[in-house]
Amino acid sequence: MVGVDREGEITTAATHGSFTADTVAYTASVSKQVTGACLALLARRGALALDDPLARWLPELPGWAARIRLAHVLAHSGGLPGEERLWRAMRAAGQADRTTPGVLAALGAVERVAAPGLVHGYCNWGYVCLAEVAARAAGEPLPLFAGRELFGPLGMAATVLWSGPGPAPPGATPLPSRPAPLTLGDGGMWSTVADLLRWNRGIGADQLGTAQMLHTPGRLGDGTSVPYAMGVGLRTHRGRMLHSHGGAWPGVTAKLVRIAGTRRGLAVLALADGVDRMVALTDALTELLLEDDAPDGARPA
Repeated sequence: MVGVDREGEITTAATHGSFTADTVAYTASVSKQVTGACLALLARRGALALDDPLARWLPELPGWAARIRLAHVLAHSGGLPGEERLWRAMRAAGQADRTTPGVLAALGAVERVAAPGLVHGYCNWGYVCLAEVAARAAGEPLPLFAGRELFGPLGMAATVLWSGPGPAPPGATPLPSRPAPLTLGDGGMWSTVADLLRWNRGIGADQLGTAQMLHTPGRLGDGTSVPYAMGVGLRTHRGRMLHSHGGAWPGVTAKLVRIAGTRRGLAVLALADGVDRMVALTDALTELLLEDDAPDGARPA
């Protein structure tokens, strides 16, 4: 399902007959910017600081967590182990699904990690940690906090964070197979194309008061800027800053794009695999949205 927002003019197109703009599906890593927004809200309220060491909030992790700051993890520069290494350990421990307790237990058995702040390397596990940090700082489960503080104010009535016990929330389109993605932070959000467009509009209009923090690029220890903020990918195309993130899980692919400083963006959810096809589609749609910046005479007829 494709949804395009062009200055408040919404256009949707179904890629599958039974899939509509109001069909609830898994959004995979698009969820990361929700995690970032939760942390930004909590930081603004003084409940936590982005310079806090990970160990302050997750004292059950080994000693290396004292050297890693929340800001490192947000920018994917925490030095945590790679995807396959930890997932193998979780499966060896009998984990049938990906869960937050399973991730934290597996990280607790890691004796050493790379030095933080040296390399930008995408890491799902760090965002699982960040979601748990946000829940502890908020003093309540993250689905409750996000529902009240983010989804409610933005009118996202169909959107939830889901960590089980079932593989999908009631009424959602189920995923085709197990393991189920039940971690929060790196994923966990189930939403609709209509609600994702509401998210885009709300964040673009700074309805939560977190837009500047959410879109400030992360930095390595030497000051080098990275093309990633708080769960938001950053790139410049044709002179415009794009705020975007994709996501994929077996049986579903998702993408969200905002053109900074405008009321233009898009959301796509597909009940199929195919990251390359998703990138090609959303790049083409973004090009069409960017035509609004062109002088009238330069626009295609």
